[in-house]
Amino acid sequence: MKENHFKTTEALSLASFKEMDYLAVAQYNLPIALMMENAGLQLANLIALSATKASTILIGVGNGNNGGGGLVAARRLAAWGYEVYLDIPVEITKPLPAEQLERALLFGAKKEVIAIPDIWVDAYLGFSQRLPLGEAFLTRMQAANTSKAIRISLDIPMGISEDGTQPMFQADQVLTLAAPKQILNTLSIKTKIFIADIGIPYGIYEKFNIPMPSFFKS
Repeated sequence: MKENHFKTTEALSLASFKEMDYLAVAQYNLPIALMMENAGLQLANLIALSATKASTILIGVGNGNNGGGGLVAARRLAAWGYEVYLDIPVEITKPLPAEQLERALLFGAKKEVIAIPDIWVDAYLGFSQRLPLGEAFLTRMQAANTSKAIRISLDIPMGISEDGTQPMFQADQVLTLAAPKQILNTLSIKTKIFIADIGIPYGIYEKFNIPMPSFFKS
């Protein structure tokens, strides 16, 4: 019997998490840009735990809010003196990710794909990703999975599916946002999963009848 990361009663479906995200904005006036900033800072902190100042960090981003979080992390890491590169397989056209891309480049992140990064970050796609993936993302995934880089995914790995039949970014670590996700139980128990506080209040966790993670502890 496969061991799970989370109890089913303490984790959300992707549809429920999407609703949680919406309620944070609609009922608590929590801006998406602020949640993106929180996610990116938490991601940068996690990446830094595996990096040295000599490490090369490649952050893959797409044209959505998950990509925006990756770009926040890129800006933060560049500001801290790390060598950060950006893999952008699709054009960034949406306003929030576009703003974050501009800032990340101003802070010193390089819009350049390097062949052998020490850390490869998957912020390509978020919880709204559609399967099967397009060729641009599949190519990146294959390159990442065959590399010797430490692989870190933001929220959920690119390509993850309930039945495990789709090619997937093989993350060593996952920083999932706000709450455990039921779909992450499909991952190997060897995958380290962390939960990031992005500012969603206690009252929303109560509405979904799941415990709020103990963010105040770590």
